[in-house]
Amino acid sequence: MTVFIQGAIRQAMPLLFGATGEILTEKSGNLNLGIPGIMYVGAISGVIGATIYEHTVGAEAIVPALAVSITLLASFIGSLLMGLIYSFLVISLRANQNVTGLALTTFGIGIGNFFGGSLTKIIGSQTANISLGNISKYFKMTPPIADKLGWFGDWFLSYGFLTYVGIIVAIIAGYVLKRTRVGLHLRAVGENPATADATGVNVTKYKYVATCTGSVIAGLGGLYYVFEYTGNWSNNGFGDRGWLAIALVIFALWKPVIAIIGSILFGALYMLGITTTGISRELKEVYELLPYLATIFILIITSIRNKKENHPPASLGLSYFREER
Repeated sequence: MTVFIQGAIRQAMPLLFGATGEILTEKSGNLNLGIPGIMYVGAISGVIGATIYEHTVGAEAIVPALAVSITLLASFIGSLLMGLIYSFLVISLRANQNVTGLALTTFGIGIGNFFGGSLTKIIGSQTANISLGNISKYFKMTPPIADKLGWFGDWFLSYGFLTYVGIIVAIIAGYVLKRTRVGLHLRAVGENPATADATGVNVTKYKYVATCTGSVIAGLGGLYYVFEYTGNWSNNGFGDRGWLAIALVIFALWKPVIAIIGSILFGALYMLGITTTGISRELKEVYELLPYLATIFILIITSIRNKKENHPPASLGLSYFREER
């Protein structure tokens, strides 16, 4: 049971980061289907930062705090650039959001694979993987009291700091959206940007800030997967986690706090196919479909109930033309 719970939570964190970032983005009216690519770039940017630092100072001279800071900063920069590209195209140039997001996913995965392959040659790796063990161990460090608290420590305190960052960020995002003036303005921009603009809200600023902030948060999901979950980089090693994060947004009804529960549920469903033994390959693939089936089920239920607060922002996916206000 302990192994299953730990595995479910570790599987959940990349999804939670991605979903939280996408919720903030969608609340501004932008539908960013580039989340898988942004997560990929966030991961490879952190890998580049960590690799350059490690090979500059040597494995024996690594300063833990500096190594973690450089890795996080590199991930922030990479994810932010992806967010700025998307924002410039869909907000300033008013490009189609669906096409732009899909193009960003393809671009991000291509960038990640290119730099991943280049790094393996630069560092002289004999395999297609890049081992990050010398720095990833600092991301995996658990609270020192975890071993003394029995099952409670095993279930809730046996994770690296990014796990708790992901949960805290989701809670803060939920609070900001629900309880603050900034959140009220952001929701207004997503629901009716013309009305928000008429009341003095800077629509363009809110869309840019929400989208870029969401991109940085999503990029941390990729960084988590590489440094805290696997401890190595391999091209095309993310699977469908970016798309699962987008599905989780719908499952969570655009509420970051519900996304915490939903991500753990998705992680548990994902773990079923990994931990269940003696089943056929076909049945394992059915297990992998369960998160998507759960999302479809939630969509059906919310459509039947037809409550406004459970629906996406009214202007989601639509470009705002101030001249038509």
